[in-house]
Amino acid sequence: MPDDTGYHPDCENRLLHLEALIDLTALVNSSLDIHEIKKRAIDSATMLTGAEAGSLLFVDNETGELYFDVATGEKGDTVKTIRLQKGQGIAGWVAENHLPMIIENTSSDPRFCKTVDQTSGFATRNMICVPVGTKERLMGVLQIINKKEGHFTARESAIMATFAHQLAITIDNARLHEELKETFYETIHAFAETIELRDPYTGGHTRRVMEFSMAIAIRMGLPQSEREKLRLSAILHDIGKIGVPDPVLLKPGRLDPEELKEMMKHSEIGADMLSRIKKLKEIIPGIKHHHERFDGKGYPSGLKGKDIPIMARIITVADAFDAMTTDRPYRKGLDFETAVDELKKNSGTQFDPDIIKPFLVICKNLLTSNPV
Repeated sequence: MPDDTGYHPDCENRLLHLEALIDLTALVNSSLDIHEIKKRAIDSATMLTGAEAGSLLFVDNETGELYFDVATGEKGDTVKTIRLQKGQGIAGWVAENHLPMIIENTSSDPRFCKTVDQTSGFATRNMICVPVGTKERLMGVLQIINKKEGHFTARESAIMATFAHQLAITIDNARLHEELKETFYETIHAFAETIELRDPYTGGHTRRVMEFSMAIAIRMGLPQSEREKLRLSAILHDIGKIGVPDPVLLKPGRLDPEELKEMMKHSEIGADMLSRIKKLKEIIPGIKHHHERFDGKGYPSGLKGKDIPIMARIITVADAFDAMTTDRPYRKGLDFETAVDELKKNSGTQFDPDIIKPFLVICKNLLTSNPV
């Protein structure tokens, strides 16, 4: 009932829920990483509804089964091993009928699949279960499990249904973004590899340097945003060789001092080329400085130590290791162990020790998994 001023407590509750839904949607939409979006969705939904746990189940398009993609709570990891047949359990019913449900007592509902609780050891008392999808396509279902205090309400169910619809759109957008991003990377990679076609002795070099660089970055725990920039920088690190004359680039023997000067220009040529593309501005340091040395004796700027951008320090190690282990017309590539010894010997002079350490672990793992 409204009071004398016309105020209605229910209006405030609705406003609070609307604000919560807006905050929830904004939080999920603040990322384009699909895994992060899903995790945020579950964490935020359980927090908003005051639930113990939650899960996102998706439809396997080949089998029609539902599988647990994200699950929270103490038994979350165990739940991920379970698959539900089409129509099985409350989640299966919601997926088939495209309707949201509140189950106040799961033990008395004939649709409840006890297998999940028996496998996980988790006790499901009640839940909200809503379809995740658009009018055109069902992706799966969202489950919010075990209200900590009181009961799930119809309003909470409606909010979760609206949120699940928005979540589906967000996931679709993130997938499209990922597809476009991968297409971009593949295009850039194809362009970079055209440079390699001029030199038959460096085939696959770009890809290997990129893979080594990314392995180092992951081992070092660099954030995703930095890894993305490093990936592009590594792919394009030798793009400046497009400006190196063929007689120098394709010379079958060692370069004389003048030819070496021409070859050394490629890092600056590459940086200059990409400086005209605003979106690639942040990857230029890795390209321009990947031939600097930790002791300051490198080129083009003679940078020393940590003044060398971290992207460049990583690419330097990856580039040198691949160069050492690749055959050239004038020499045979070093074997794996000898190349590793060279990295150790030059740690602190040519290479950053903080980059060498994780790369040596990577090399050890590679040697263990691929014994000669």
